[in-house]
Parts: sequence; structure tokens; C-alpha cells
Amino acid sequence: MSEKSLNPPPVRFFVTLYRLGLGPLVGRLILLLTTTGRKSGLARVTALQYEEVDGAIYLGSSRGMHADWVRNILTDPRVEVRVKARRFSGLAEVVTDPVRVADFLELRLKRHPRMVGMIMKADGLPAKPSRKELENYARKLALVIVKPM
Repeated sequence: MSEKSLNPPPVRFFVTLYRLGLGPLVGRLILLLTTTGRKSGLARVTALQYEEVDGAIYLGSSRGMHADWVRNILTDPRVEVRVKARRFSGLAEVVTDPVRVADFLELRLKRHPRMVGMIMKADGLPAKPSRKELENYARKLALVIVKPM
């Protein structure tokens, strides 16, 4: 989804909410993903929208393979996830197959039609895009699937 078109709050805002014990409230839509910086080796925290599917966490990257957190995962797929009141270590897999990414987008549209529809419209798509439009759009995106370890 397009970070540039929606101007999300800074990561520290969500970190603060989680630290205040409000993770169960904000965690309905936002989780905190900690990766290891590919150059610095330092912990890097990113606030991301997510979907939970069969015990795995699905994350979409609107910047595709150019997102720093995705590039960090390519170097070291071990991550930490903080979602709602849970924390766990996971192993992340980066997926760029447009069919699989479009499946994820369809799931997001089904679960959050208004919010995701607005994001789609901001990126020049109809609020209810066809499958072909989703697959074409998915070519510039990446999907990350995190499985608990």
C-alpha cells in the first residue's frame, strides 16, 4: 500500500502506544516489526499494517524490494514481531510473485474494503479493482510472510 499517499504517523508514535500498553488497541491494524539493519547490524523497528493468516503474519510493502525493512530481511530473515499483546521471534520470507501478492491484496480488500479501497484509489486504481488490475499493481509490490519460530 502506498506510504507516500497516506503519510502514516511516525514509527515512534506506535512504539509509544505499544509501550503504554495500548498494543491490544492499535494492534488490530498495526504491528511493530524489528529487523536487523543490513549495514549497521542494529535493531530497526517499523510499524506496519498486517494480516494474520493461519498463524502467519502477512506484510505488504508498497515500496516493493526498495523498502529498507524488506532489504534488511533479505540479509537476515530473523525478525521480532510485536502484535497486540504478543511478542515473538519469526522467520520472514519475501515474496514477489504477482499472483501471490494479488491474493494478499484481495484478502486485504475483503477484510478492510473501505480503508484498502481508499489506498487503491490514492494509487490510481479503482476502489474495487479487477483481478488483472491487482496482478499488474502487485508487480511493483512485495509481500513478506513471517512465521513464528
